[in-house]
Amino acid sequence: MKAITDYQNKKVLVLGLAKSGVNAAKLLKRLGALVTVNDKREFDDNQNAKVLLEEGIRVITGSHPVELLDENFELMVKNPGIPYSNPMVKRAQELGLPIITEPELAYEVSEAPWIAVTGSNGKTTTTTLIGQMLNEARTTGHAYDAGNIGIPASQVAEKATADDQIVAELSSFQLLGITQLHPEIAVLTNIYEAHLDYHGDRAHYVAAKMRITMNQTPDDYFVMNWDLPEMHELAKQSEAQIVPFSRQHVAGARAYQEGEWLYFDSERIIKASELQIPGDHNIENALAAIAVARLKGVAGSAIAAVLRRFTGVKHRIQYVTAFNGRKFYNDSKATNVEASSVALTAFDAPIVLIAGGLDRGLSMADLTPLVKQHVASMVVYGETAPLLQQVAQDAGVPVERVEQLPEAVRVAYEQSQPGQVILLSPAAASWDQFKNFELRGDQFIETVAALEAEEK
Repeated sequence: MKAITDYQNKKVLVLGLAKSGVNAAKLLKRLGALVTVNDKREFDDNQNAKVLLEEGIRVITGSHPVELLDENFELMVKNPGIPYSNPMVKRAQELGLPIITEPELAYEVSEAPWIAVTGSNGKTTTTTLIGQMLNEARTTGHAYDAGNIGIPASQVAEKATADDQIVAELSSFQLLGITQLHPEIAVLTNIYEAHLDYHGDRAHYVAAKMRITMNQTPDDYFVMNWDLPEMHELAKQSEAQIVPFSRQHVAGARAYQEGEWLYFDSERIIKASELQIPGDHNIENALAAIAVARLKGVAGSAIAAVLRRFTGVKHRIQYVTAFNGRKFYNDSKATNVEASSVALTAFDAPIVLIAGGLDRGLSMADLTPLVKQHVASMVVYGETAPLLQQVAQDAGVPVERVEQLPEAVRVAYEQSQPGQVILLSPAAASWDQFKNFELRGDQFIETVAALEAEEK
């Protein structure tokens, strides 16, 4: 970690906790800052706040009191999920208080160079693949995954050396709070409509994504999805060398699919059929990762070795197991219709779909044509079960409703035939029955494991 003095005796307000806020507060204290943490969660039910208080950091909980900003802070480190419409954030802006997010702080202290990955979909898979590829044949140092992938960048930056590499997944929320962050390689997997409630409109969302390249120079690289015509125009905003990838073999692409092979600069890397992760979207993720790894000098054979064994990021169309001719996939991260739509188009085999969860009052109707085309039968549960029953009926697909996920897994297996895929892709948030999508996915995996043991 760089021994910077920029924060010595500087009054800093950390707004919002969770993992990134906790690590930012700890790092700032070590850098000599005068840290105040403010989190709206009540203290008695706030373990993070208790930990920071024990470490001598001032903690204010229970609300976001705007009057706190009268204390003449010099910087705000904002939790990315807190919108800029929040009264505290708006007041900070009115006061001219600089506002950053935790990855910016991490970059400022980092000795290791950065690769940064963003996009509407595929960020986590691409980040994970890049990290594994960089570590596959590495003789010195280590590539660390960090950021929106679930590992605070500041935590990684403290231990990473100049011989290491940080591969950071960055959300649009995080990118709005960077100023100096300068990746030697940036990746933009794709841009679709997302988070418009946060950004206001698509133009602001796209602008947030493009901040990933704002500090790049002609010595850097910007890896972009050339299958999307919008990217050709966005590329003009970057000073970096553009490295296009294309599943459709669009002219100018350096990483591309041609026939059954994936290439980089005319070098055959691997057959698409050898990938363990299904779907066209994962071919795109693989191409983006291939481009980064080859730019960093990783041999094609090492890249292919990673792709042959990578079965997916947990809870994201994750291959779980196969028995009695059925394959089981966990896509618990699919918390909306758009994410489940991607999963439904990822398989050639007929699908037995398990879906359901929190009812946010949103329509499920967009699933109907995909269910009709790809799904053999459905098992639904949770608050959205009635909506999903209607989808199945409109698609002419058999459907059964149950109360809980474990029962849904067993019913799905009973309905299935050899050669079919049993897929958990809920199309809804988990909060009606689970604290988070990870716990939901874990229960699916545990139930499948128990079922497999019974069948042996």
